[in-house]
Amino acid sequence: MEAGSAGRRGPTGWQQELASNADENGKLSSAAALTRNFVKRNVVIIGAGPGGLATAMQLAAAGLNVTVVERRGQVGGRTSAIEADRFRFDLGPTFFLYPRVLREIFASVGRDLDTEVPMRRLETQYRLTFGQGGQLDASNDLEAMDRQIRQFAPEDAGKLKKYLDDNRVKLARFRPILESPFSSPLDLLRPDVLKAFPLLHPLTSLGSELERYFSDPRMVIALSFQAKYLGMSPFRCPSLFSILSFLEYEYGVHHPIGGCAAVSERMAEIAQAMGVQIRLNQPVTGLQFSGRRVTGVQTATESIAADAIVINADFAAAMRDLVPNTLRRRWADKKLAGKKYSCSTFMMYLGVRGEIDGLAHHNIHIARDYQQNLRDIEIDHRLSDDPSFYVQNPGVTDPTLAPEGHRSLYVLVPVSHEHPNIDWAKETPRFRELTLDRLSQIGLPDLRDRIVYEKIVTPADWSGEHKIYRGATFNLAHNLGQMLHRRPQNRFEELDGVYLVGGGTHPGSGLPVIYESSRISSRLLLNDLGIDTSFIDAAAATSN
Repeated sequence: MEAGSAGRRGPTGWQQELASNADENGKLSSAAALTRNFVKRNVVIIGAGPGGLATAMQLAAAGLNVTVVERRGQVGGRTSAIEADRFRFDLGPTFFLYPRVLREIFASVGRDLDTEVPMRRLETQYRLTFGQGGQLDASNDLEAMDRQIRQFAPEDAGKLKKYLDDNRVKLARFRPILESPFSSPLDLLRPDVLKAFPLLHPLTSLGSELERYFSDPRMVIALSFQAKYLGMSPFRCPSLFSILSFLEYEYGVHHPIGGCAAVSERMAEIAQAMGVQIRLNQPVTGLQFSGRRVTGVQTATESIAADAIVINADFAAAMRDLVPNTLRRRWADKKLAGKKYSCSTFMMYLGVRGEIDGLAHHNIHIARDYQQNLRDIEIDHRLSDDPSFYVQNPGVTDPTLAPEGHRSLYVLVPVSHEHPNIDWAKETPRFRELTLDRLSQIGLPDLRDRIVYEKIVTPADWSGEHKIYRGATFNLAHNLGQMLHRRPQNRFEELDGVYLVGGGTHPGSGLPVIYESSRISSRLLLNDLGIDTSFIDAAAATSN
């Protein structure tokens, strides 16, 4: 599959300079990029999040000079670690799903993911408890699942296999779409898109799609709550995303030892070993332009010239803060303000004295009135009195994350992104108490007395400290009007020499697709430079 050819612009002056070094097909191999006598091109990546680090590895493997500038003092972005008092927490993602994509990226640069980042596949993927009553331990052991479902929702026994079989076909059809750029509406007429379209059901929500398979509403929730990875309600999320729960059951839920942040940390080490410069505590204060072409990056301490830049910062915040509004038409400030954004999260990172009995590694509690909870978040923008929540208890798998005799607990409550209805300066203490009260529903009644370390992050913190537009931790919402070519494009359409990676571009949010965005954008950038991408494509082909 030639993923980098769609929508390519005509060659610029510096691309024409490379022509004399190109082979008869107009491409430079990565080996040629390293050995032929020409000036290597400079690429600056803004942000050391997972997408930026994966891009740095691939571009360095192609022979480019790569500099990563990161405003914080550590790598990882939202996939970094909080470390204090010998406790360690993932700041953001805790589920590691579908390692195939990152495994292929590692292979493309001569590394083995499973060796570099030890992981454990969880036997119990997560435990679901329902305010309406009932509990389900999700497992990829389908016989064990059927036994649970027969007790939990007898009328739905035996239906899970049909759901997984259908989504296996759906993923196979949609993989080319998720692995290719979309630069114009004409890309919707590609054969791979037309082949997948009958499975799309564009007017059907994920929740409605699940109702075709399961009659118990709790089973519908159990296989659609994964829309939280996109920051959306399953009843407002396109049915395409039924593949999310399929990925869990087909490929498992994994825990990297040291947390998901350990993956980012190892990627940074590998990138540096490949010659990438990673400059921490270097906030970008502006971009340098020649017309609509970006020619460099300005930090607080230096100017860095660039033949191309990759933006791995939060998309809307980066546009607002770094690109003059006069240079943006499609993504001007007024248009950004009118877009739909994901929910946010209220976070509690708790260091707890003693053991935690009775919890799985991942625990998800669904509010008794789930529909009202979703409405509170997405429509009314108010704080629910009975919210759904998630608790990670990683000590059952990984003892490295807390001192002996203690556990680290990660608590996430989905809430509205920043909105005038909610004043977090006022609401934080009250919502903390409500959250601690609700944790008793999953067996943590005495938690207050055992907390020895605590950090809270609210949507206001995501917006302010972490520079996320409206504190929408999952970026632009994933409705049909903001997907494929209607999402900010991997080769950014408003400026020359600018590429995007991360949740704000295609394919979207969630670690596997963020890694995929790095692969798409790396191919595009290298193709625009006239450099062969066969080392990326070959690694992908070996696992197909």
